[in-house]
Amino acid sequence: MAEATANVVEFPQAPKKASSTERIWGKAVTRHGYAGIPNILIRAQSRLGLSPLQFNIVVQLLEYWHDLSRPPFPSKDELAIRMGVKPKTIQTNIRALEKQGLVRRELRRAPAGDWNSNVYHLDGLVARLQKLEPEFTREKEERKAARRRVQTPAEKRGG
Repeated sequence: MAEATANVVEFPQAPKKASSTERIWGKAVTRHGYAGIPNILIRAQSRLGLSPLQFNIVVQLLEYWHDLSRPPFPSKDELAIRMGVKPKTIQTNIRALEKQGLVRRELRRAPAGDWNSNVYHLDGLVARLQKLEPEFTREKEERKAARRRVQTPAEKRGG
C-alpha cells in the first residue's frame, strides 16, 4: 500500500489572479476589506435627496454591512469620529434619512439592559435603488444604440 502513495504527483497550483479591486488598490490596502457601493447609488445621490454628509453616512453604514441577515450597527460616536463631525450631526442626518425612507433605526439593548448602538436597516435604500434601476438600464441601452448608430455608415443605417 505504501508503494501506491509513492507514485502520487502533486500538481503545482496556478497562482491566484488578483481581483480588479486588488490590482487598483494593492493587496496591502484591500486585505483590510472594502465596501460594495452600487454605482446607481453614486449616480443617483441627488435624485435620492442625499446631501454629501448623508451620502457619507450611507457609505459608512455600507462598510459595516457584510451579511444580509445582519444589518449594520455602528455607534453614532464611531461614525462621528470617522467623519470628523459631532455625534449630534450624525443623529440629525440619520433622522433625515429615516424621514426619506432610506434608513430605519432599531433601538438595541445591551445584555445589561442599557441602550446600545442602533441597528440600521437599509431596506428602504435598497428598494429605492431597485426602483431606479430600470431607468438606468434604459439609459444604458439608449446610449449603446446611439453609439451603434453613429458608428454605422449612413448608407447601412436603413432609415
